Amino acid sequence: MLLIPTAAIMAFLLHWKSDNKRIAWYWVLAFCTAGAVVSLSKIAFLGFGIGSARYNFTGFSGHSAMSATLWPVMFWLLSGRLATVWRGAAVAIGYLIPLMVGLSRLALDYHSVSEVVTGLLLGFSLSTAFLVAHRHIRPRGFSPLQLGIALLLPLLLIGHGRIATTQQFLQRLSVQIAGIDHAWTREELLKLRQ
Repeated sequence: MLLIPTAAIMAFLLHWKSDNKRIAWYWVLAFCTAGAVVSLSKIAFLGFGIGSARYNFTGFSGHSAMSATLWPVMFWLLSGRLATVWRGAAVAIGYLIPLMVGLSRLALDYHSVSEVVTGLLLGFSLSTAFLVAHRHIRPRGFSPLQLGIALLLPLLLIGHGRIATTQQFLQRLSVQIAGIDHAWTREELLKLRQ
């Protein structure tokens, strides 16, 4: 409920604030690649039991992967006209936020270490590839009002309080694709290790 709308807002801002209009499409490609890889890994497990009992892996952590794809690019975009040192600091914060997201997934016991680490690696690979490919582009700066609106929209999305039902959708889809009665569970996978 936060990351997907924010990614869409970023695509609009990239198109608006850059002379290279293709940059928005490259961003959409990077973000959608993260979502597709995460979804396919979850469908592989939920529908077909493809995972690793040894590493307690049932698919990439979506929160970790999508955050690691989004936040570095967002802070790069918003800091477009700052001095190089401040821009670097902003992008560093963009890399720090996904690490905190990953730690929260572990603290809440929603994911294993392998799922968080691979999710972060996936997302950081995509965001870093995007940033390296566009390192010479300096998006036009934001006025204080524009910056306030750009930062306010994600905060409003967080405050909306609705939880995305992505996991439930993937479970139903996986069961249909695999033609099974119920989705695979972590408990079933870990029994294979015994």
